[in-house]
Amino acid sequence: MLELRNVDVHYRGIQALRGVSLTVKQGEIFALIGPNGAGKSSLVNALSGIVPYGGEILFEGQPLGKLPAHKRARAGIIQVPEGRRVIAPLSVAENLELGRQAAGVRGSDAGDLERVHTLFPVLADRRNQTSGSLSGGQQQMLAIGRALMGRPKVLLLDEPSLGLAPVIVKEVFKALQRLNREGMTLLLVEQNAKLALQTAHRAAVLEQGRVVHEGDAGDLASDPVIADHYFGRAGAIA
Repeated sequence: MLELRNVDVHYRGIQALRGVSLTVKQGEIFALIGPNGAGKSSLVNALSGIVPYGGEILFEGQPLGKLPAHKRARAGIIQVPEGRRVIAPLSVAENLELGRQAAGVRGSDAGDLERVHTLFPVLADRRNQTSGSLSGGQQQMLAIGRALMGRPKVLLLDEPSLGLAPVIVKEVFKALQRLNREGMTLLLVEQNAKLALQTAHRAAVLEQGRVVHEGDAGDLASDPVIADHYFGRAGAIA
């Protein structure tokens, strides 16, 4: 589904990624973990076309080249950004409609909206409520729902559990696993390393812009070096 070949990212005088190569397979959940400043968000932003990069990124076997962010979204690469970034003055329904328009999906498809409301019933109950008045967890559900309205082929999620209560995290990740069972490919950047490895099929560890470990998520979770390095810090990393 996605392949990175020797990808470098430089911006603001910093080299955020250094020769990163990895593959995300169709239909899997792939997790990225690593310490703060490791380059996880930079990798997601390179995939989305938000930041310039060197090297090559392929999507469904085709090089993306300099394809801009809006065309990548229309091709099916859609990101749920860190911090949710819902448009606070607009209603829940209006935010969801923006997700459809941003991805170039025109017309009204009741099935798209029904899917989001089935996944997150609270969004149906609060469809006319302004997004800024929602709780943090509800805003995260809205951010995911907004992305789903664009009919993604691969969903990029940047820190979906950040700042959420444990009960809401459980609900959000249950929804992500349901999407995956329905066939959606997910790339997950997650501060909670333990949760990420429990959720994903495969994973990679980034440190200082480089991939230092990659493989089956269960194998990485049981690796004593990784467990000591990450789970020993309250099971979470930034």
